[in-house]
Amino acid sequence: MAGSHGSLTKAGKVRNQTPKVEARPRKGLTPSLRNKKNFFKRVERGMPSGQPEYRPEGRR
Repeated sequence: MAGSHGSLTKAGKVRNQTPKVEARPRKGLTPSLRNKKNFFKRVERGMPSGQPEYRPEGRR
């Protein structure tokens, strides 16, 4: 059996020493609400997904 990469007694040392950082608050919708909104928009209302097609005249 080949040698191991470090002893198992030291496993998790750095992670345990690292101070806990609080999670940032969410800015957008949670994924389930976003999917629900997209389903309503695309299937119920029949709007196409993605960006609108390119218009050669452009914005003025």
